[in-house]
Amino acid sequence: MAATDRPRRRVFADLTPLRTSRDYRRLWVGGTISWVGQAMTALAISLQVYDITRSSFAVGLVGLFSLVPLVAFGLYGGAIADTVDRRKLGLYSSLGAAALSIALACAALLDYHRVWFLYAVVALQAVCGALSGPARSAMIPRLLPAEQLPAANALNSVTMTSGTMAGPMLGGLIVGWWGYQAAYLIDAVTFLAALYAMWRLPSMKPDRAEGTRGRASVVDGLRFLGTRPNVRMTFFTDMAAMVLAHPRALFPAVAVLWFGGDAKTVGLLVAAPAVGALLGGLFSGWQGRIRRHGLAILCAVATWGLAIAVFGLTRNLWLGLFFLALAGCADTVSMVFRTTMLQSATPDDMRGRLQGVFIVVVAGGPRLGDFLAGTAADLTSPAVAITGGGLACVLVLGLLALRWRGFARYDARSPQA
Repeated sequence: MAATDRPRRRVFADLTPLRTSRDYRRLWVGGTISWVGQAMTALAISLQVYDITRSSFAVGLVGLFSLVPLVAFGLYGGAIADTVDRRKLGLYSSLGAAALSIALACAALLDYHRVWFLYAVVALQAVCGALSGPARSAMIPRLLPAEQLPAANALNSVTMTSGTMAGPMLGGLIVGWWGYQAAYLIDAVTFLAALYAMWRLPSMKPDRAEGTRGRASVVDGLRFLGTRPNVRMTFFTDMAAMVLAHPRALFPAVAVLWFGGDAKTVGLLVAAPAVGALLGGLFSGWQGRIRRHGLAILCAVATWGLAIAVFGLTRNLWLGLFFLALAGCADTVSMVFRTTMLQSATPDDMRGRLQGVFIVVVAGGPRLGDFLAGTAADLTSPAVAITGGGLACVLVLGLLALRWRGFARYDARSPQA
């Protein structure tokens, strides 16, 4: 049996974390189910806002009301995760998110349709996410040995990507069949899986060195980051990709100008990176054998930048979709190794705060990238903005690698932050 399994592990996602740790297995299954529910609710809220206002601008504000609390509370959520029992923090924040879904369902059942109420719920949902995200991520290194972290992070990427793809599709069907209240109620029910997984976990108090303060400080976390060049580079490389080479805002224009398409074409362009990301997670068995995580990140981000640059030169839709999917796959590879390095090279009592920084970067980078790409396209053209952004990503990545040469030599067997 072992002989037949070995070749498969070289290709498909390594399921060892799911087999060896019941706690991680429950956490992963619960997170996967609840992530689909949250994606359903996100779509339902956008549809409901448009149904009330008939304004695309009002729908766009949903993202703003989500982003600001996520960035503002991301750092503080990490500090809280380094102070209290992470299990309790994850449990209470998940309870809060479930209560918000129930509130949405009750409002829909009572025909209470107010945009301000939906905006307020979105903002509170983001606060819950900013609290639970660092706590959940900081738990994983306590549940699994270090050699299984790449496999676990690849499995987590499958959760996020599949939820992002399946959730909106199911949400649209459920809203169309049974209304907004059904989507919100289903989301609330899906939280039961995450709550059960959190409830079954052991206590997850941070491991503190003697003489450290009982209350974690955001400033101390940022100071720690300032002394750890390899960990900083995980953030810098992601910012290079997401800020300089993130063409999502240009997809509507590109669909019409380059491919003569319509809204369906835009949907294909949006879906292509997600499909590539999902494939990158499903076929991630090889990643557990990689020890040079820094070099792997540099290669993955360079692949992202080059794929985006070539996409900017294509005028064939299917070829363009291929390069977008390649970029999405490279982004998943980068994410797996960046997360693993952050978990391995950071002491337990700092993991929450650095995961908070991670959330801020992941949430803020693509938004800045949308703004930069849109501005560059208005000043020049979509082709210049996309291809130039991809090449700028590779150039900046090369400069970063030259400035911090030790990043490419990082070895997972002796992690140094």
